[in-house]
Amino acid sequence: MTETPTPDDLATALRLAADTLRGAPADADWSRPAGTLGWSCWETVEHLADDLLAYAAQLGPARPPQDGYVPFVSTREAPGAPNNFVRARPEAGTAGLVEVLEASGALMVAIARTTSPDARAYHPWGLADPTGFVAMSLVELLVHLHDVTQGLGLPWDPPAEICHRTLIRLFPDVPLTPSDTPWPTLLWATGRKALPGRPPRREWRWHADVRA
Repeated sequence: MTETPTPDDLATALRLAADTLRGAPADADWSRPAGTLGWSCWETVEHLADDLLAYAAQLGPARPPQDGYVPFVSTREAPGAPNNFVRARPEAGTAGLVEVLEASGALMVAIARTTSPDARAYHPWGLADPTGFVAMSLVELLVHLHDVTQGLGLPWDPPAEICHRTLIRLFPDVPLTPSDTPWPTLLWATGRKALPGRPPRREWRWHADVRA
């Protein structure tokens, strides 16, 4: 089994995420908090779409930025709300929100498939290659879907092999033994839950830089 997350992994996770969100009841309250976040489920999906498009944008220029993000204008709709340049039109409803997520994710998948593996672009947690941006996209997608599905009362259990590859690429500080289950371990690594013998992480980060 490869230990490198791939654009196909992201495409698979994106499809599963969209299918899960479309399975929400028609009367689901998307204004409810997403898990333990201070954002609503709607805001969290918008934030996720924003992340995916921003990561694609980092790899887009002929000379990817080395010391900052591509300078899109982003705004907050309210104090404490996500600082986004991607938003879904409210009148499009949740179907439109999911479509925005799919479109942003598809752009990230496409650019990851076509960018030279030698490319490097800025992220505050390390200068990353395309594989690193795929892995970061996967963390955002997998973990924020957990947050949203907690708020909406939906099941979410992503493929273990995708979680495993994401952990290997971004979390070299996280112990991962053959007996560890990758998805709960990823939730622990991102401060979402406790594991036996491992209290919840109060502070965490990933490591996007390329390791030898």
